[in-house]
Amino acid sequence: MSEKIIPINDLRSPAMKIPATLAAPTGLLSDALGRPLHDLRISVTDRCNFRCVYCMPKEVFDKDYQYLPHGDLLSFEEITRVARLFVAHGVEKLRLTGGEPLLRKNLERLVAMLRALPTPSGRPLDLTLTTNGSILARKARALKDAGLDRVTVSLDALDDAVFKRMNDVDFAVSDVLHGIDAAHAVGLGPVKVNMVVKGGTNDDQILPMARHFKGSPTILRFIEYMDVGASNGWNMAEVVPSGDVVRRIAAELPLAPLNPNYSGETATRWRYLDGDGEVGMISSVTQAFCGDCSRLRLSTEGKLYTCLFATRGHDLRALLREGRDDLEIGSAIAQLWRGRADRYSETRTADMAPMEPGARRVEMSYIGG
Repeated sequence: MSEKIIPINDLRSPAMKIPATLAAPTGLLSDALGRPLHDLRISVTDRCNFRCVYCMPKEVFDKDYQYLPHGDLLSFEEITRVARLFVAHGVEKLRLTGGEPLLRKNLERLVAMLRALPTPSGRPLDLTLTTNGSILARKARALKDAGLDRVTVSLDALDDAVFKRMNDVDFAVSDVLHGIDAAHAVGLGPVKVNMVVKGGTNDDQILPMARHFKGSPTILRFIEYMDVGASNGWNMAEVVPSGDVVRRIAAELPLAPLNPNYSGETATRWRYLDGDGEVGMISSVTQAFCGDCSRLRLSTEGKLYTCLFATRGHDLRALLREGRDDLEIGSAIAQLWRGRADRYSETRTADMAPMEPGARRVEMSYIGG
């Protein structure tokens, strides 16, 4: 892992093209495989105060790593404008991500701006945020008051020693649990907790995590260790299939499958037979869910990514800053989505064909999960 990754602003990203024929959005937009546009994930910062081994390993993201200068980041006003255009195209859910989104100064102001966006249906947007929980206790009330609906918190172990090996910055489990409690207390729920399972590193924490959150208002979800980006040294041998996770839990805490909450849900759901809550499994390695993927991702500096495993983005910021009007930008967004045919997880194989020369998958720290 001594090789340095290329910062995202050095990767070639084609400018988005304005189509010859402009058309006002109808709220109904499907890609080349018939998948509707429903979710927009917005990364608000490329910085994080953790150095998780599967996302921002310290060997790569060290003290010399060059983050984006502030002027390259989309402003809150630019983000809100983009979100408004996406809502007109049918997006009903906005998720703020990072990096660690709560490191973006005055983030609650952005939350309030997004909450005020009108929707074609008149129904309020589903406005959520994913965080490592490190400063959630301090920010929970302000986020709720600004209009955030709920949070998802990353927590990869209940044992302090294991968790500190995962986050690699000596951050304690108790502080994350405090943040989760604070989120529940102000109404940012149901809180979901995501645990990335890496074989040989933290898979011994599966049952302790299940025991801890069973019977609580928190929904625990287990995520297969994924080959996102170029820096985490991903190895298929370290993937613990979700089916194995279910079997481990069910051997002690019997489970039964649940129906999805909605089409395109990333997690399969399982309920405890005693009625004491549920768990979820996110299985993009062993049980791909590309078939109904409805998500588009906006990076910190305004590039659109049509897949979590993309090798390039599409430069939306250039259109914003060269003075294009809403109809032009909205038409470019529609053209991009209509041409989308990504289904990486469905076509992944152990001996996958090499990527194009010089191509690299975008790092998760730039576009969230």
